[in-house]
Amino acid sequence: MLWVKSFHIIFMVTWFAGLFYLPRLFVYHAAAQDRISLHRFKVMERRLFWGIMTPGAVLTILFGVWLWLGWFRGATGWLHAKIALVAVLAAYHVWCWRLVKAFAAERNTKSERWYRWFNEFPTLVLVATVLLVVFKPF
Repeated sequence: MLWVKSFHIIFMVTWFAGLFYLPRLFVYHAAAQDRISLHRFKVMERRLFWGIMTPGAVLTILFGVWLWLGWFRGATGWLHAKIALVAVLAAYHVWCWRLVKAFAAERNTKSERWYRWFNEFPTLVLVATVLLVVFKPF
């Protein structure tokens, strides 16, 4: 089971790398003016979303389910809270996908400043998730 736990953590780190970096790309994309930069950001966002973030998310969740089936069946409230936070992250992931599509179609309506705030959300979820897993408060 330690192998499964290790891969769960590895893919969680991969997923979070994308969750931290993609909104940062949105900040720069929203500020860009020239066609070359706009095109470059579209390519980077698409590749990051489909090549790193989405596989990381899927594998994190799959290994998490495997862990739950093999190890944490009797876990208490902390695991339910963690699963709720993962669901929130999955919703954020889908929101990022919609933003990637909006930028690709040149339909972005949000400001650079809005994306700077949007970029901070995964950090809050990460802190809450790590504290839940380490301290298991309930």
